[in-house]
Amino acid sequence: MTTRIDRAQVEHIAQLASLVLADDETERLTRELAEMVRYVEELNELDTSNVEPTAYVQLERSELRGDAVEASLQRDETLAQAPQSAHGGFAVPTFVEN
Repeated sequence: MTTRIDRAQVEHIAQLASLVLADDETERLTRELAEMVRYVEELNELDTSNVEPTAYVQLERSELRGDAVEASLQRDETLAQAPQSAHGGFAVPTFVEN
């Protein structure tokens, strides 16, 4: 089965989407949509009867590090590396006016 996309269909879709297309845009979209439909039809002809359904196309899974409690920097050590600190935290310039 071959589905054809023609200029009238593209104009109708553009109207539904409230798009104003120039003539050259309509022609280009007609060609591109026709090519997309042709490609999907070509994919539909493939025999996928032996292919397991999957929700992911990536077969390898990323390894995540273990969820383990580890030592972190001490507050005083961290604040000592900051340009400025105040009240036990980082001091940053004011960026919101009162």
